[in-house]
Amino acid sequence: MKTVLGKNVMNNSAESWEISGVSGNISIVANGFLKGNNLQELIEIYMGDLVGDKIYEQFGIEFPVLIKFIDAQENLSIQVHPNDQIAAERHNAYGKSELWYVIESGKNSNFIMGFNRKMDKEEFVQVLNDNKLKDCLNFEKVSTGDVFYIPAGRVHSIGKDILLVEIQQTSDVTYRIYDWDRVDLYGNPRELHTELALDAIDFDLYDDYKTNYNKAAQGTAEILKCQYFTTNILCFKQPMEKDYQNLDSFVVYICTSGACSIDWGVAESVNIGKGETVLLPAALDNIRLIPSESTELLEVFIP
Repeated sequence: MKTVLGKNVMNNSAESWEISGVSGNISIVANGFLKGNNLQELIEIYMGDLVGDKIYEQFGIEFPVLIKFIDAQENLSIQVHPNDQIAAERHNAYGKSELWYVIESGKNSNFIMGFNRKMDKEEFVQVLNDNKLKDCLNFEKVSTGDVFYIPAGRVHSIGKDILLVEIQQTSDVTYRIYDWDRVDLYGNPRELHTELALDAIDFDLYDDYKTNYNKAAQGTAEILKCQYFTTNILCFKQPMEKDYQNLDSFVVYICTSGACSIDWGVAESVNIGKGETVLLPAALDNIRLIPSESTELLEVFIP
């Protein structure tokens, strides 16, 4: 967080919530005449002009995506997230499907993605009881630029020495399945949610868990389009024009490399550098990106 992204964070801070509409952790405007107001207050005032008309009709004042940086120095717990139906029934919340984009990783860093064989509930419970879950998990070696989409229901975990961007539905519902037998300072293990997880897990086996995409040397390339969000990657060394006139959505830029200014035809502009995130309102139709060096941005919006 500190050395790569330049974050002014406390020691052992493993997450930076960049843009959040999660209750209790709502983002605050950083600059301009609205500085100090939170994101929910802005949506109440500007409605579709900020988030897009159809998005406002669907979500109201709740911002529909959560953007994070995650810095894993150790293996994180093995988890699963419920889908929209289960989350609504149990927690009055949305489900949680998410995407991971790797900024940096260690030489032997891995993600856990699903299982290495087809499973069912009964076998899964037996494996847990026998403490042999690790033998059934699918490990994926990762490196810079790799992308994995984790739909709700997929068992997953981030391995040690990985710095990534997480783009997800606005939800903080997580079922922890296994935590590597760790205990706290008092010898207590972390709470597990095995019973809740059983009905949420997708036990199917898949041929490929990695999301493949192709970068453009200068321009925009699609990484993933799903019902919850679209994520593209923008690579540019020269100024770049973006036309959003036909897009009824906010746009989020996440800078993973380089730096640029964002110009929308007024006297002021906004700078964005590595480790920074900017939310553009839906009312902005035309943007000009002017790089100070070779730059890469992730571009996120609701399709």
